Amino acid sequence: MIASAASLQRFNPRLGRAVVLSLLVLSMSGCASTKRDAVTTGSIPMRVSTGPLDAMSVSQLAEAERSLGAGYVRDPKSRDIGLRYASILSMTGKNTQALAVMQQVAIAHPADREVLAAYGKAQAAAGQLEQALATIDRAQTPDHPDWRLYSAQGAVLDQMGRTQEARGKYRQALEAQPNEPSVMSNLGMSYVLSGDLKTAESYMRNAATQPSADSRVRQNLALVVGLQGRFSEAETIARKELSQQQADANVTYLRSMLTQQNSWSKLAAQDSAQRPSTN
Repeated sequence: MIASAASLQRFNPRLGRAVVLSLLVLSMSGCASTKRDAVTTGSIPMRVSTGPLDAMSVSQLAEAERSLGAGYVRDPKSRDIGLRYASILSMTGKNTQALAVMQQVAIAHPADREVLAAYGKAQAAAGQLEQALATIDRAQTPDHPDWRLYSAQGAVLDQMGRTQEARGKYRQALEAQPNEPSVMSNLGMSYVLSGDLKTAESYMRNAATQPSADSRVRQNLALVVGLQGRFSEAETIARKELSQQQADANVTYLRSMLTQQNSWSKLAAQDSAQRPSTN
């Protein structure tokens, strides 16, 4: 998270885009499931073990990863285990391993639409953008299009710098699934990439008010607010509706973005100076 659009150029002209692209990859890193019981930004929802991945603590994620890893070793051709294991590997930053898992699942299930979608997302997370777009295109069918695939296509196109095409995909997704918070959040991130933070915030706030909005949507809103220099507000959003451990982890992550440029203290000082005195 960086103080403002101007600050993106002042601190590091490439950092802002790199941060946003990394979040777009994260936002589409979830995998498919046959049950719709959790929503994650830009992903086909799933649950693992005791609950949705984005609601798990670090220790719960580690335990789920161990359990699913053991299941995958026993049955590497299992569709459901492979999808879940790759998803949690992506959540914990092991993108190369997640891609390797999805390659095996795709070989075993070459015509499975959800497997192809998850494989494409794993390719994108690993930086294989052209391959990811081709794989997701194969998963999409014109006679029965999936809004989640449109959103995933948009995220890949944004990473490739094809902004207008990306936004067209997001709007196709919203036509198919109106007011879907994950799509509005991804569309907002697209406007962050082009430096239009006001429009980005408008989409993010709309997304965050939807009943099915999850933590990732709110964290994207926190990022956009922080990019505009409103540090205290960003931290409040980042802590909303989370356990203390999860909230602390989110705030630490937001701080780490600024620490890379030695700008967290500058932003905090700026924010403090702008607030009226209580004396």
